[in-house]
Amino acid sequence: MAKPLAGIRVIELANFIAGPLAGTLLADMGADVIKVEPPQGDMARATPPIRNDESVSFVALNRNKRSLVLDLKRPEAIEILHRLAATSDVFLEAYRPGALDKLGLGAAQVKAVNPRIVYTSVSGFGQTGPHRRRAGVNLIIEAFSGVLSVTGEPGQMPMRPGVQSADVFGALFATYATLSGLVGAVRHGEGRIADVSLVETSIAAAAWEAAEYLETGNVPQPLGHRHRLSAPYQLFETRDQRYLAIGTPNDALFGKLMAVLGLDAHAGDPRFSSYSKRKLNEDALIPLVEPAVRLRDAAELEQALMVAGVPCARVNNFKEVFDDPQIVARGVVREVEHPRLGKMRTTRNPILLDHDGPGFERPSPMLGEHSGEVLAELGYSAAAIRELVAAGVTRTADAHGSKIAAAE
Repeated sequence: MAKPLAGIRVIELANFIAGPLAGTLLADMGADVIKVEPPQGDMARATPPIRNDESVSFVALNRNKRSLVLDLKRPEAIEILHRLAATSDVFLEAYRPGALDKLGLGAAQVKAVNPRIVYTSVSGFGQTGPHRRRAGVNLIIEAFSGVLSVTGEPGQMPMRPGVQSADVFGALFATYATLSGLVGAVRHGEGRIADVSLVETSIAAAAWEAAEYLETGNVPQPLGHRHRLSAPYQLFETRDQRYLAIGTPNDALFGKLMAVLGLDAHAGDPRFSSYSKRKLNEDALIPLVEPAVRLRDAAELEQALMVAGVPCARVNNFKEVFDDPQIVARGVVREVEHPRLGKMRTTRNPILLDHDGPGFERPSPMLGEHSGEVLAELGYSAAAIRELVAAGVTRTADAHGSKIAAAE
């Protein structure tokens, strides 16, 4: 059997997270992802932590790909990419809008070479509009999209999310767009052009906040640890100074929570008798729950709530996450042998298939590691590859990172 995307070839031109993560998700499912990098490489190759002169962060985000170095300022490099596009299924790019058009690699130009190709563009603000050329990295996207305005405590400076939310949302939507395009190409014979804006994917993720404003005109405000629609549904501090997340999204769960906390007498309070009334009277409810939670240790209370069926979890640090028996049982952390870093631990793709699912077929590539290989597949002779290397159009490197003249 083969992986779901076996036989699909993807050209990836992208830096850092959003575009490369989309490429990795496709590569994990079997696509042949050719990561096209400038002579200096993806900028993420310089991000810490660094081991053996290699970025572990880059390694985590770029597995299962091949690296082809091309200096896109050279016409020979554009010719190579046109030849590659002619035999590829997807062109995934995350350049600033308009930049690739000037080089002859815009959507219309690539589709003139291969009408069936799926062309997915990922950018901060989209391919059109007055901000199309505006720079947009993760924090700027979170700020512009409104996400930061509802994050943190009321009346205080917004708190940025602890993970790269905008980039990850963008990567997931870019992957979705690409897969939809591939299905469409098979069904209808035409590859689509997808315009994925990181701002718009963040807005899409803020579904409740956007719906509230568009329906009522009320501007959503930050709520700290509280939930926008439900109560109690937040973090509580316990006796041992840990934090416990507790959520009660229906009447039955609320009743069970009150029983575990010894607050049965308040369970029948008419102010708390329904989902909407509990939220409306949250300022009266939370002062009852907080001190009751603070009388208990986190582990003991978590166990009691789990037995009762109340959704809850301690706020884990990453050591606690990776030591948890659930995560261990599911094999989320895998030990792999990396040709340059030796044994290393990494997280697997979160998707499990019944067979031929995502795995670690090849480590993240060294810069230019597969240039000679890919060029040879396109019909370039060893002599022609040597000439391209000598002219600075490309570079090749072996698995140990040393620069070599060309593939023999």
